[in-house]
Amino acid sequence: MKITKVLNNNVVMSKDESNQEMVVMGRGLAFQKKAGEEIDAAQIEKTFVLENSNVAKKLAELMKETSEIYLDLSYKILELAKANLTYKLDNYLYVALTDHLSFAITRHKNGIDLKNPLLWEIRRYYKQEFQIALKALDIVEEGTGVRLVEDEAASIALHLVNSQLSGENMDTAIKVTELVNNILNIVRYFFKIELDENSINYDRFLSHLRFFATRFIRKEKSGDTHDNFLYEQVKKKYIAAFECTERIAAYIAKNYDWDISNDEKVYLTLHIHRITNRHQIDTTS
Repeated sequence: MKITKVLNNNVVMSKDESNQEMVVMGRGLAFQKKAGEEIDAAQIEKTFVLENSNVAKKLAELMKETSEIYLDLSYKILELAKANLTYKLDNYLYVALTDHLSFAITRHKNGIDLKNPLLWEIRRYYKQEFQIALKALDIVEEGTGVRLVEDEAASIALHLVNSQLSGENMDTAIKVTELVNNILNIVRYFFKIELDENSINYDRFLSHLRFFATRFIRKEKSGDTHDNFLYEQVKKKYIAAFECTERIAAYIAKNYDWDISNDEKVYLTLHIHRITNRHQIDTTS
């Protein structure tokens, strides 16, 4: 087995017998090694196949800015999910969950634990995914010593739920896709930019929009934490992004007779700011 790309000292990309991309993990596996060199089989601890080459590229990009410990945690959580869920999980979950865990654990260490306004709904509507996500918190604690709050279990469960989209009936999939596309177009036209679809921030935004659109199409109203202080802070700090969010809210209200909660506006504004900030100077920071 040969290295096709070194992600860091402990993680490399390779290919299996069917020429499919795969991730190979092991302590010191790639130390002082480069693409084309053989992998020492004795150092291999974990391997998993990535059926989509685009996932491999996204994972390589993500591993430039995060530790492989989060990829290892994602691997363990997804193995647990695969053993307990009847539907197939998208390989992109390795990227999405690794990114989420890295961000969540870093926030927790800095004393910031975000409330998930969908906690009640997720616990109620996605019981199996939520139970797996609660066990995922145990996996995280065992691997890092950090105990994430229950709200993070809800977020992990949402990542699992999002993987079901490929298994939805075609009508639902079309509606979700159309809504996501329309929201992205509102952002493009508002800021008069082309979004970088190869960036991690774009993937984060797209993932959030899929969660939002799926709940919307299923008519699953989210609760509101009524955190008016955070809402007002975001509204004042990210003026352009918030105005764009208001455009999105107006579009949905007009075309679907649906009001977006303040919590959802906060999340949309933060995502929009992150994805468009490279094109402008943020004078409010």
